[in-house]
Amino acid sequence: MTYRPTLYWVSTGLFAGFMAFSAIPDVMMVPEAVDFITKLGYPVYFIPFIGVAKLLGCLAILMPFLNRVKEWAYAGLAFDLIGAVYSNLMVFGWDTGMLMMIPVFGLFTLSYWQSQLRASKPVG
Repeated sequence: MTYRPTLYWVSTGLFAGFMAFSAIPDVMMVPEAVDFITKLGYPVYFIPFIGVAKLLGCLAILMPFLNRVKEWAYAGLAFDLIGAVYSNLMVFGWDTGMLMMIPVFGLFTLSYWQSQLRASKPVG
């Protein structure tokens, strides 16, 4: 498959938007976010840390350069998504609401794949 700029920017923008939207309650320490994270068994001090990390990751994947930083950002965001699904499954069990993560993983995969094609594209 070849690099398609529109596909890259749409998938990356939607994925970054989803991740930023999920990070803002963490950074602001919204009571619902604190309650949810503590029910999962994580300490309260972890909440703003992971929120800021997600926001920085979103900024990194939106930058049209910094390919090495972008690699690390994609890895961190993937760990966050996988960890969120795993934690949710272990604590609350299966819920049909978790099906919403399938399109998120799809956007992640498409964005990452297109970013790799973009990075390997010859300049000029």
